[in-house]
Amino acid sequence: MFVQPVPTLCRHGDGVLILDQTALPYRQAWVELQDVAGAAHAIRSMQVRGAPLIGATAAFGVALALKEAADDDTLEAALRLLGATRPTAVNLHWALARMAARLRPLPPAQRREAAWAEAEAICADDAATCQAIGEHGLALLRQASGRPGRTLTVMTHCNAGWLATLGAGTALAPVYAAQAAGLPVHVLVSETRPRNQGLLTAWELREAGVPHTLIADNAAGLLLARGEVDLVITGADRIAANGDTANKVGTYLKALAARAADVPFYIAAPYSTLDFACADGAAIPIEHRGAGEVSSLRGLDENGQERTLQLAPADTAALNPAFDLTPAALITAIITERGAIAPQELASRYTDRAAPEAA
Repeated sequence: MFVQPVPTLCRHGDGVLILDQTALPYRQAWVELQDVAGAAHAIRSMQVRGAPLIGATAAFGVALALKEAADDDTLEAALRLLGATRPTAVNLHWALARMAARLRPLPPAQRREAAWAEAEAICADDAATCQAIGEHGLALLRQASGRPGRTLTVMTHCNAGWLATLGAGTALAPVYAAQAAGLPVHVLVSETRPRNQGLLTAWELREAGVPHTLIADNAAGLLLARGEVDLVITGADRIAANGDTANKVGTYLKALAARAADVPFYIAAPYSTLDFACADGAAIPIEHRGAGEVSSLRGLDENGQERTLQLAPADTAALNPAFDLTPAALITAIITERGAIAPQELASRYTDRAAPEAA
């Protein structure tokens, strides 16, 4: 079983300790969440990010809310507050629906400990899910490698590794499985502007000892066209019933370039990311974030101190959709813990199509 080099989230007494991902990759910092408002802030501000980790944080947020009072009003208020933090990642609502289903039938006196236990169970389930995704993805990597000893080049976008989950990750789980199996892999890491989550991918791959190279987002098309990429794997924040997928903005462009270059394009995500209540991508809400993320950039100065650099005048208009939609027709297969299947087979292959319900 894959063990995270650095824990992303864990219970700490009556609180929850999270790795503050807004400090990465320049420093490691932990924040202790003591109440539901802190959990909501951590999700909204992207101190935690990645669909599975967002869901787990929300689950612990419910447990934090019930520390002082566990009546119906407190529970429902926590579910509403956490459910409003980020609109696109369906795992958030899946986790809250799971918590609600577990806690609502219980008398208030039993809810506190049940909430902690259910949140811990969600974390354990995610670690097992990531392991299974890695195993299914490894089979695809072996197929793409062609011959023993050849280094396989995998391109990814955003961060869908162990920083975004409670296990080996989703898109990076097959990479870690390949490393463990002795299959040589090199990862091309897209920087992923404007939040630069690719820097987090590069950081965690370095921590895990996986060879990698950071590339500018717009270099991806050239590298694919040159035949320098064997396959592309990204994560997902929500997958519609027809296989259309929402992921970090820039994913769609890589899917288009991969199709033009005849390079396989895979989505790796847990089954809980499938939303059968969304008929297609048009029904997926797309989060828009502040213009400041586009017009400024964080980094280190010559003295190694963190600074924010203003890239454009403050009054420059900027549009900041956090996600885009990749049509199912551009996706070779979707890798879940249940296996890898073509997007058009989702509805027929997955018969237990219980869509996440609003908590």
